[in-house]
Amino acid sequence: MTAHSNRKIMSVALGATVAVGLTACGGGGFSGSGDAAPQNTAKGPVNLTMIIGSSGDAETNAVKAATAAWATKTGNTVEVVAAANLSQQLGQAFASTKPPDIFYTDAAQIGTFAKAGNLFAYGDQVKDAGFLPALVKTFTYDNKFWCAPKDYSTLALEINTDLWAKAGLTDADVPKTWEELEAVAKKLTTGKVTGLVIGNDINRSGAFIKQAGGWVVSEDGTKMTATSEPAKAGLAEVQKLMKAGVLKFNTDTSPSTGWGGEALGKGVAAMTIEGNWISGAKKDFPNLKYKVVELPAGPAGKGTLLFSNCWGIAAKSPNHDQTIDLVKSLLATDQQMKFADAFGVMPSTEEGAKAFAEKYPDSAAFVKGGDYAQGPVNLPGFNDVLAKFNSQLATLGKGGDPNAWLAELQKNGTAAIGG
Repeated sequence: MTAHSNRKIMSVALGATVAVGLTACGGGGFSGSGDAAPQNTAKGPVNLTMIIGSSGDAETNAVKAATAAWATKTGNTVEVVAAANLSQQLGQAFASTKPPDIFYTDAAQIGTFAKAGNLFAYGDQVKDAGFLPALVKTFTYDNKFWCAPKDYSTLALEINTDLWAKAGLTDADVPKTWEELEAVAKKLTTGKVTGLVIGNDINRSGAFIKQAGGWVVSEDGTKMTATSEPAKAGLAEVQKLMKAGVLKFNTDTSPSTGWGGEALGKGVAAMTIEGNWISGAKKDFPNLKYKVVELPAGPAGKGTLLFSNCWGIAAKSPNHDQTIDLVKSLLATDQQMKFADAFGVMPSTEEGAKAFAEKYPDSAAFVKGGDYAQGPVNLPGFNDVLAKFNSQLATLGKGGDPNAWLAELQKNGTAAIGG
């Protein structure tokens, strides 16, 4: 997904409540962990069903063209369904006797789907595609690589070049550190314009935590680290910028804006932090001029967040072999670049990412971020925990104690991991 739809999906990757319905009906009477060998009961040509969450006609048509090409080559057929509500429709499908063979799966849902027995773990059968290491980690849960990453994005810093020049800033002033970010944000803040406007949840502020050297869970996902000093330092930097009046959440701008791209396009933000779906803002704001650079480094160095979906395969599908073959065709560099050309996503393989950066140099910062990006928490039962934290974090501009919120996150997250 891209543009506004992609932005909304990515923004729930760490803390959405849409997973509640999936958790409730995700089990669907399934048993097992999805790690058994493929058991194809279908003989001869098969009809595969694919459910996607599409950003629009460009994405839907591109996926249909790719699956049609594979179908023609193999003699099978593929029915592509663009879901009106992917979360709801997947939940209903998993509760039925015949779920779709293949579907988009948000990284944050891997643990939930896997624990419920809804996913077939086939990642090891496609790992020679050469995925970015961060993506392999993102889709690994319980020591299993569950599914093939279909694309990804990272966060970068987007700068309104007209406002930048108006403030007397040049390329030499592009911030490389927190201190430099503070300095340019101050120069860019004037009148109705705030130097930096970001989304109001962990999917943006979390980048500062990463730059401080921390994250909310440990590297192996077995324990909470939300009360670590780096986690506190990351949110302290966000709060410091807010108190200085040079950073606002998109919901606190005047007028209030729906996301960072809108704030940038409406001229109430001189800079924002978004993923490569920011390109969708050009459709709404054709006169917007901006450039993309890597996020400034914090005390621990560079840090950004990664968002991705994978090609999930249903554990109960009778067509594992054919579906894996379809996935392999979708992972080919030329096919991933067709998707990139059609609707802006970045290829999930190292070869594909390199080709993307070469063809779209203005987006190279997003690709570079893949080398040091942090993926979402993919543990089952974690969405409600992060949803509560996000509701608290959204009020940071009005005051509050982020360390207290981190302590509550630590407590609730520990319970979720233990449960």
